Amino acid sequence: MSITSTQQPPVAPGRRRDRARVVRAVAAAVIGLAMALPLFWMLLVAFSPLADLHTSQLRWWPSAPTLDNFRRVFRLPVWTWTMNSTVITCLVVVITVSSNLLAGYAFAKMRFRGRNLLFLLMLSTMTVPVQVLMVPQFKLVSSMGLFGSFWAVVIPASSTAFGVFLARQFMLGIPDEVIEAARMDGAGRLRTFFAVVLPLCKPLIAVLSLLTFLNQWNDFAWPLTVLKDERLYTLSVGMQFVNGQYTADYGAIMALALISILPMVVLFLCFQKYFVQGFARSGIK
Repeated sequence: MSITSTQQPPVAPGRRRDRARVVRAVAAAVIGLAMALPLFWMLLVAFSPLADLHTSQLRWWPSAPTLDNFRRVFRLPVWTWTMNSTVITCLVVVITVSSNLLAGYAFAKMRFRGRNLLFLLMLSTMTVPVQVLMVPQFKLVSSMGLFGSFWAVVIPASSTAFGVFLARQFMLGIPDEVIEAARMDGAGRLRTFFAVVLPLCKPLIAVLSLLTFLNQWNDFAWPLTVLKDERLYTLSVGMQFVNGQYTADYGAIMALALISILPMVVLFLCFQKYFVQGFARSGIK
């Protein structure tokens, strides 16, 4: 039987894999460029003179790069806001990561009645919108006499359902034999947790710390609700002072936004390896 001219020769498996790699590389490059475009635009506006920002002509590079936007920003108490954000965020990270690790350890490695039901109830709280929780949280911190202080921001953020879920998923991957061996050597539950489990959770701690830092550093609505003294404002709340009543200084806004993301970029670059490992070992991709 003869082969007709319309029939194509089969593609070798090696060439097929090469084509797939090229397609994936091109797709990754396109997605990466699309995600980097807002950051590039923020840099462009932050270093552009006002004349460039009030023209309808599209510019991909400042006509005369300038630091005037940053000079206008630093006339405001930016350092005070940055210090307030740093103190609040560090407190939230320490308390939240500690509580999430302990709760995740209990759900993953301890046996008690109603454990699964309690875990499901905790997960169900992730479906409740944040706006719904603001009123009861406001009444809670007011009744505790914390309104207007840093603790009014820190206490409601002291634990997260997603953090507990992430910690539990990670700790399920720790062999039970390791914990049983520690208990046979006479270690109690807390000593087993701190001496055996915690050293194995470095990637998890990095992920929880970075996610908590990111959420708290960028939080705007809750600090604005409970902080009444402008001297206690965080950096995200202080950003509203850059806007005028009828106009917006986009150059100063982008300059302040650039300053506000620098700590997160540094943290991500420092803990990138642990960040990827933590998500991979938690089974979340």
